[in-house]
Amino acid sequence: MKTPLCTGPLLLDGFSRRQFLSRFGLGFGSIALGQLMNPARSFAAGPAGLDHGILGQPHFPAKAKRVIYLFMAGGPSQLETFDYKPLLNEKNGEQLPASVRMGQRLTGMSGNQASLPLAGSVYKFAQHGKGGAYISELLPHTAKVADDLCVVRSMFTEAINHDPAITFLQTGSQISGRPSIGAWVHYGLGSDNENLPSFVVLITPGKVDQPLYSRLWGSGFLPSPHQGVQFRSGKDPVLYLSNPAGVSPESRRAMLDRLRELHETSAEINADSEINTRVAQYEMAYRMQTSVPEVMDISKEPQSVLDLYGPDVQKPGTFARNCLLARRMAEKGVKFIQLYHQGWDQHGGLPNGIKQQCRETDQASAALVADLKQRGLLDDTLVVWGGEFGRTNYSQGKLTKTDYGRDHHPRCFSIWMAGGGVKPGTVYGQTCEYGYNVVENGVHVHDFHATMLHLLGVDHERLTYKYQGRRFRLTDVHGEVVKGILA
Repeated sequence: MKTPLCTGPLLLDGFSRRQFLSRFGLGFGSIALGQLMNPARSFAAGPAGLDHGILGQPHFPAKAKRVIYLFMAGGPSQLETFDYKPLLNEKNGEQLPASVRMGQRLTGMSGNQASLPLAGSVYKFAQHGKGGAYISELLPHTAKVADDLCVVRSMFTEAINHDPAITFLQTGSQISGRPSIGAWVHYGLGSDNENLPSFVVLITPGKVDQPLYSRLWGSGFLPSPHQGVQFRSGKDPVLYLSNPAGVSPESRRAMLDRLRELHETSAEINADSEINTRVAQYEMAYRMQTSVPEVMDISKEPQSVLDLYGPDVQKPGTFARNCLLARRMAEKGVKFIQLYHQGWDQHGGLPNGIKQQCRETDQASAALVADLKQRGLLDDTLVVWGGEFGRTNYSQGKLTKTDYGRDHHPRCFSIWMAGGGVKPGTVYGQTCEYGYNVVENGVHVHDFHATMLHLLGVDHERLTYKYQGRRFRLTDVHGEVVKGILA
């Protein structure tokens, strides 16, 4: 027999869902109808008529109202971006000392190499901002906003391959099937805009070395309305949103009204919450026919703003365009916005490969921070930049003066965070002089998630969902808030 799901405080011990709703006179059909006809009076809505999530309100005052997560899929090298290691240049070509590696596992791609020659970065570093953060010459625009960033150089994970590592960063588990971060945030805190999804995903098309799966922004075992909605470039940002040829808005409205009536009847008979989910999704889609084209249209943006993001902003689907769209969605109240940029998996040809990746992302990432700040949105918007793991300090494959590659390295990597209650102009954590191990203030993936939820006003130990007899949470049974990066 299938174990019933617990969806929150509406269920009482000793009552089935059907008994509870019947006893209190709130059949599923009337709930759906009440939400559609008068959202402000629905039990799931707050004073403004919006879904305020299962929590109703944050556990404590939130520093961040929304998150924009810039995910660099493939694992960008920290040694070419934010973790300056001059010793690697001094010892370039020498073997990785056993005392540094300490028997740690390697991937099959470099574990069978006859040698593991240390590889210093071919790119120069300089200190920037009041905090003196070392930032690579590959990121000149990011360097200009250094005083707004908190660079975390001591991230670490257990996952050594892409799929489990990306899944871990996105869901808190290396095994697929868990809800994504954005789904947890929507489940807990609801939405700030009834005409747009609370969780939106934007993917930059182009080089694909590691595939992305929709489960990375899925709802897992949470109710399906909490999954992310992918917005695409092109005529139809959301698939199947537009009316088919010959169908007028009036006809669609009439069809939805009749369909709602049929679903209400079915819900009363079957007591299936997914029926009302479909009703709500149909209605959201109807409202999105107006709201989505509006938020995707950048034609009224001032030229000064377009120049800030760079020339690529004129091309739909580029990372620059997606960063600008993320800012526009943040203004509209979208609570969790996830941007994916692929192509950071440089096992070989790293110097040229990472140069191109930084060229595509540097200006737009910095522009997003600056644009949010000039609009007064950075204070309550948490911006995150980073990948799923780091890269090795030794070369995978042949090492030359101008070329080398780096293998996967879970023991340490760098990310940066900005706004939303994070301490600006700081560097947190430290790796050893070889850039191989964390030696100070390590930040585990669960710690990162706990901190993100904390900034949103959520106690990560109290946002749970009962599934198959166990209460799950984003941070599983681990995770500590990283207080050293809080403003």
